[in-house]
Amino acid sequence: MSAAPLLELESVNAYYGKSHALQDVSLAIETGEVVALLGRNGSGRSTTLKAIMGLVAVRGGAIRFAGKPILHRATYELAKLGIAYVPEDRRIFPNLTVGENLRLASLGGRPGPWNEKRIYEYFAVLGERRDKPAKLSGGEQQMLAIARALVANPAIVLLDEPMEGLAPLIARNVEDVVQRLRAEGDTILLVEQNAQVAMSLSDRGYVLSNGRVVTSGSIPELRANGEAMQRYLAI
Repeated sequence: MSAAPLLELESVNAYYGKSHALQDVSLAIETGEVVALLGRNGSGRSTTLKAIMGLVAVRGGAIRFAGKPILHRATYELAKLGIAYVPEDRRIFPNLTVGENLRLASLGGRPGPWNEKRIYEYFAVLGERRDKPAKLSGGEQQMLAIARALVANPAIVLLDEPMEGLAPLIARNVEDVVQRLRAEGDTILLVEQNAQVAMSLSDRGYVLSNGRVVTSGSIPELRANGEAMQRYLAI
């Protein structure tokens, strides 16, 4: 019998008030994969991450982590289980130092390879600012947001629009970080508006439209599906 996926959604329906935002969304992420959620704005990609983290109302379906149901668990409980969420708005604490942001994020984290020392080796710009307030540029904020997720040694990282609003050169630096994490075998569920970038960083992808999964597959399979690429991603 094969092991259960690390994270699995089965026929998930999510709502904003009366608005039916996700409709029977099913997907699975195996340990060590980078999986992209692809689609146009409003397709349900970020809502899927919020549904996993208990931040939108889910009425129907199942969400399992390491084979165990996690639907309706509190967000802090999910973090303790090993699910890290890097939201689009980053939510760092600017009045705390960079180091304090990291130490706060590590509280209640799991044992593993990531600690503050390794973070500074990996993100040199954060090491240079470790004792300074986290009033950072957009790119530096994004690096800190990712570092805060890693320092808790999660089993999976949910990354929501990590390159959003960044200058091209800075966005490339963030891409490089994700690529390095992928090479090290980290598990990531990625939402990124630039479909070409998202696919270049991922092993597989799910394409969403109007809150539904319309196609999925390996990245080569998706690239070969020219009709879906044009219809749902305009590429």
